[in-house]
Amino acid sequence: MALRSWIVVSVHDVAPATRQACERWIDDLEELGLPTTMLVVPGPWKAPAIGDDRRFGAWLRACQGRGHEIAQHGWTHLATDQGSRRRRLIGRAVARGCAEFWTLDEDEAARRLALGRAQLRSEGIESVGFVPPGWLASAGARRSMSALGYRYTTSHTAVIDFTTGARHRAVALSHRTGGSLERPGSALMTRTARLLVSQGRPVRIALHPEDVERPRLRVAALAAIDAAVTAGASPMTYLDVVNRPGVGAQVA
Repeated sequence: MALRSWIVVSVHDVAPATRQACERWIDDLEELGLPTTMLVVPGPWKAPAIGDDRRFGAWLRACQGRGHEIAQHGWTHLATDQGSRRRRLIGRAVARGCAEFWTLDEDEAARRLALGRAQLRSEGIESVGFVPPGWLASAGARRSMSALGYRYTTSHTAVIDFTTGARHRAVALSHRTGGSLERPGSALMTRTARLLVSQGRPVRIALHPEDVERPRLRVAALAAIDAAVTAGASPMTYLDVVNRPGVGAQVA
């Protein structure tokens, strides 16, 4: 029997430099009894790097042991100067400078994927999912993910299973911190999450470290999560989505 609806909550940009904010999100979600998918930036993004902070790896393993999933999230988390000007402009508008895998060719994407995987493995963490920064990836980058054996990736609108070819349709909701859209966006998140679940559709909610410092955004995100679960959405990780029988999908 297909699940009526499900919710995946992901904590983005997890790194030693953002650990305090990410810990607060994890604490909040554990109070709600929810597992999360933690998107870890394994490469040289901000400071210190993962390899310079052994306590960070221990914390990740402890989170994993409590039922949270660790997914790989880019390498540097920074857009490159590769690709066409048009593509780079689109990436900048959508992802505000973090669309690292949006313009990469297959070889460069494979190199960065392998570097990130090796870094996580050095911390005793095996990640089977790759979520590109900004949910943006080139066709070459996706081919590299599949060739390197990643189980899944995600876009703004779907969880993509490389093993089966299935696309689990689900829109990702997140705050747009800063600017004129922050206030109306925070109110819209709860209403949208509740509406999607009431229609029997899944929902994904993405949390970012900077949201923690803005009380309105933090409260709105937690309210949206609580509303979705209360309305009947089953809490899952991304790995649960691709592994669990009964989760509806379309085959590409």
